[in-house]
Amino acid sequence: MLVVVHPGRKAALDSARLVIGRLCGAGITVRVTDADADALACPGMTVVPPGADAADGAELVIVLGGDGSLLRAAEFARPVRTPLIGVNLGHVGFLAEAEVDGLAETVDKLIDRRYVVEERMTVDVLARSNGTELARTWALNEATVEKSARERMVEVIIEIDGRPLSRWGCDGVVCATPTGSTAYAFSAGGPVVWPEVEALLMVPISAHALFAPPMVVSPESVLAVELLYEGPRDGGAKEDGTIREASGVTSEGSNAAAENTTVVPAGETGGAVMWCDGRRRVDLPPGARVEVRRGSQPVLLARLNGPGGSTGEGRASQGSAGEGSAGEGSAGEGSAGEGSAGDGSASEGRAFTDRLVAKFGLPVAGWRGRAGKETAGGHA
Repeated sequence: MLVVVHPGRKAALDSARLVIGRLCGAGITVRVTDADADALACPGMTVVPPGADAADGAELVIVLGGDGSLLRAAEFARPVRTPLIGVNLGHVGFLAEAEVDGLAETVDKLIDRRYVVEERMTVDVLARSNGTELARTWALNEATVEKSARERMVEVIIEIDGRPLSRWGCDGVVCATPTGSTAYAFSAGGPVVWPEVEALLMVPISAHALFAPPMVVSPESVLAVELLYEGPRDGGAKEDGTIREASGVTSEGSNAAAENTTVVPAGETGGAVMWCDGRRRVDLPPGARVEVRRGSQPVLLARLNGPGGSTGEGRASQGSAGEGSAGEGSAGEGSAGEGSAGDGSASEGRAFTDRLVAKFGLPVAGWRGRAGKETAGGHA
């Protein structure tokens, strides 16, 4: 197994040492990347270079940290289809399966292979400018197009399946997977998408428009965001790069305005920046186009067996839910080893509901449920 840790957190390092010691004690070979090895200084581990080769052939990648650490580990686990499992040491840590308080029990379940593997849908992202490819990348949570200068909005036209839908002046646009529906898209006002729903989301960020709702579309759709630039206007940049005041008074109009005027390159106000999972950045010039479609390769996440979860034992031979199922705990075909996934999507939907309640501390006191029906997960 490969252990990935946030090297800047003492709590993460202490937890990683416990994991490594317990795995080695069970006779399991433990890999760590050379980026983490010096900070860990733990006997019994095998040091490997970071990258896809580090996870190749490993049964699992165990990530100790927050969602950011898991997204970092996904970059080299995805190409070799190695499942990841996260132990939350951050804040909400929605992608993480376990909390640090139950770390020893979590490791014992992994040693005994009491987990199932699910597939998470990703998106493939292509950025172009005047027909020239700027970047070709991917994301597990979301790809965002955001303004690069805080002094003005970015002007975009959004497109669904080759047809223009609307034009927005906004701070940006989030194109998310169901996994990402509880991340940036959630903060921007997007819906929470349950695991058994395969879909793509497009969510505007602070759009100045009458029609700017969050949208949920087919997983087979292609989303596109095109950047516009109309040149200088009030609140925009003049030819010399200085910013016009919103009132129309320029920096030449008063000493006070001059002192408060920020100077930025004129081209920057018409450009934007693309982020994928908050980790991979691409600068976009005016006129650039970003296309987002269902990813060709999913990310595999391991989920522990337990109340409200799946009941089969062992590792999933083919992942879950067929072709890149999205969200928390898709079941479908190829569950854990030779076990089954209980009652399928309903079971996984309950597990996801329980996760929402636990992670966000949602109030459920007074809930009685259906009379005479045993409930899974059991909110208290």
